[in-house]
Amino acid sequence: MEMTEWNEISGILGKRLQTDPRVETVFHAYPDKVKQPMLDLRKLVLTTVKYMDEEVILEETLKWGEPSYLTKHGSTLRMDWKSRSPDQYALYFKCTSKLVPAFKSVYGDRLQYETTRAIIFKIEESIDTDLISRCIEVCLRYHKVKQYPNLGLEPIK
Repeated sequence: MEMTEWNEISGILGKRLQTDPRVETVFHAYPDKVKQPMLDLRKLVLTTVKYMDEEVILEETLKWGEPSYLTKHGSTLRMDWKSRSPDQYALYFKCTSKLVPAFKSVYGDRLQYETTRAIIFKIEESIDTDLISRCIEVCLRYHKVKQYPNLGLEPIK
């Protein structure tokens, strides 16, 4: 990953992004085959926040050594690749939240899940960015939507 690519992606939110410099180190440490998919997922998170209805300040930090994203009214969103499952990477959600159960209820088998904690992606497959962007947005607005059935999610055709 080139420094210019990192800076370009980081510039999506401008002053609305507060990044811990250690996050870049984690992205640089990923094996080559997963680096670009992880970087694309990061870009999707930042782009999703850019187009959310309200102006959200996004904090990009590390939790358990994984790139993590926090907002004032959201639930923590993490992403990572694990060497024990080398052909996949994931978005992780707080397992006690209603997030993954709502995703399963609304989107069913359009996504691959790991219990109530993650959406799993295969490295060699493209992701449905519209669908994943909606999941990211609901996570980062969680405390504003948790009272609604299925968190206010509706099927995407």
